[in-house]
Amino acid sequence: MQRQPSPPPQTAYISFLAEINVSTAEQLLGVIYQQVARGAQRIYLLFATPGGLIDPGIAVYNQLNGLSVDLVIHNVGNVDSVGNAIFMAGKTRLACKHSSFLFHGTKWNLPGPTALAPRDVDEILQNLGALERKIAGLVSEKTSLKIEEVNRFFVSSQSVNPSEALERGIIHRIEDVSLPP
Repeated sequence: MQRQPSPPPQTAYISFLAEINVSTAEQLLGVIYQQVARGAQRIYLLFATPGGLIDPGIAVYNQLNGLSVDLVIHNVGNVDSVGNAIFMAGKTRLACKHSSFLFHGTKWNLPGPTALAPRDVDEILQNLGALERKIAGLVSEKTSLKIEEVNRFFVSSQSVNPSEALERGIIHRIEDVSLPP
């Protein structure tokens, strides 16, 4: 009896080109979980974002990082700000040759006009520092960058091209998108 070759794993292709906020994070995770429930063994995420809110971005990273399926994330434009944290969840991380990554420090958006007491300012500063440490830690964990290097990226608002990203372990390969028919 001749053994039949096993079929290739089912791959779901998902495109995310949006700002990170609670709504877009929930939508992205909903689509991914829906595809996993349908039997996808590989998720191929075409990804570009100007960044956005840190808390939903970290929540997306943590959930994607825990997926039991093969997650490929492909930078198809710019991956900026907290988008870099999400990008790190890819088991395979790719970038188009005409793409980039922007790392910068955290910011706190205050609704105006706002009155702050000294303890409020101190709390905001502590929160910003904790968020930067969280992002720097996960980027360092997934790349060849040391935490000190990531922190320098934050201070200088560092833009990284695909060649530099490959050299620093941010991505595994530079390649154009190639979708099946």
